[in-house]
Amino acid sequence: MSENQKLTDVTMPQLAESLVSATIAKWLKKPGDSIEQYEPICEVITDKVNAEIPSTLDGVMGDILAQEGQTVNVGDIICRIAVASGEGTAPSPQLAAAASASASPQQGAGSEEGSMRFRYSPAVQTLAAEHQIDLSQVQGSGMGGRITRKDVLAYIEKGGAARSQGAPAQAASFPGAQAQSEGVQPSGTSPFQGLQHQTPAEPSPPLGTAIPNVRHSGLHLTESPKIPTIEVEGMEGGRSEYFIDVTPMRNAIARNMRQSVTEIPHAWTMIEVDVTNIVLLRNQLKDEFKRKEGVNLTYLAFLLKAVVNAIKDYPIMNSFWAVDKIVVKRDINLSLAVGTEDSVLTPVIHRADQKNIAGLAREIEDLARKTREGKLKLDDMQGGTFTVNNTGSFGSILSYPIINYPQAAILTFESIVKKPVVINDMIAVRSMANLCLSLDHRILDGVICGRFLQRVKDNLEGYTLDTKLY
Repeated sequence: MSENQKLTDVTMPQLAESLVSATIAKWLKKPGDSIEQYEPICEVITDKVNAEIPSTLDGVMGDILAQEGQTVNVGDIICRIAVASGEGTAPSPQLAAAASASASPQQGAGSEEGSMRFRYSPAVQTLAAEHQIDLSQVQGSGMGGRITRKDVLAYIEKGGAARSQGAPAQAASFPGAQAQSEGVQPSGTSPFQGLQHQTPAEPSPPLGTAIPNVRHSGLHLTESPKIPTIEVEGMEGGRSEYFIDVTPMRNAIARNMRQSVTEIPHAWTMIEVDVTNIVLLRNQLKDEFKRKEGVNLTYLAFLLKAVVNAIKDYPIMNSFWAVDKIVVKRDINLSLAVGTEDSVLTPVIHRADQKNIAGLAREIEDLARKTREGKLKLDDMQGGTFTVNNTGSFGSILSYPIINYPQAAILTFESIVKKPVVINDMIAVRSMANLCLSLDHRILDGVICGRFLQRVKDNLEGYTLDTKLY
């Protein structure tokens, strides 16, 4: 270190109020490497999400005090950065947390270049957003092909921003949020039928007519599922066993699920809903909405609006148990249970009661994009007051969900299925779906939950062609 430089301590920031420690997963810089402000220096693992710790100073990496795999308490020194004399003091944990990079769900192992190429620092993301730049078009000069702030600035100077502005946004895939199987949607431009009228069944094709191949599983992954890292242990007789390391996130899921079923006396109820009107309404609006907003109009957006309005009528559903009192939350923050191949995440739509159907659709798409790109932040995962899970996207017709502790209830929206229904003593073919509710019986009883589910049902069946999205 030269005489005009001094070593500045970098401490483990408090990434969230409930986190007291984190594990160093990987150092992105080694001693002697130059560092820009906001450039990530290491990856850490928490029991909620993975995160990158950015530098709040320009300088050169000095001593590394916390090794990979080591668990470090908040406030402990993890490394030192050599900075020019007079540039400032060590950043506080609060400042480092405020500048913290996007957090991402636990990911499987991959090549270094593949994992670094699409991991962006907050400075890079902010600069790209300001100039509407498609980062996939930018050549990275950092470690493993990582894109730095200088790369983005160089791309802008070459006129890259103007070319990127015309690039269409990528469509997102969101487990549990995509429209359910297209096989449930009527074809053509059928007139909108009210719930009091029957809908005639579609005639069977003539004999010898080829039947189109219709997707019916409801499962629509956009990529092949990731294969977990395993070790093979040889056994006598030629048998073998597979060992999968328990990640901090999987351990957190296990702990939270055990806490939920141990502390919360679960009860369960279900109601059947006629969603024919929603199917017809969505079919009529989805293409125009996609052209106008650039996002998908999913069934989930209609469900969330129906749930929010029902919670307004029954606010006790938006509560949690606090031993000597029940705390009812004023803001309605909906958690969405998102299943990935190796974990379950619950990103949150904050103040969902202040959003219309179009706004909820945009929130769903935004969470889809963040989930796909690994950009979920800790704030995206916190503050939920009621959880909704679209298990129907996987073809499920009935489920018994575990409550997202410490919330009072969780609702699942099952697969939309065409079935014969008796209406006014006549048989009609309708699009039907089940709503399943698990409840905390310390807070909620059958009467209030029955009324709540009935209100959600009424809200869903009350959509008409005149329903406004805005």
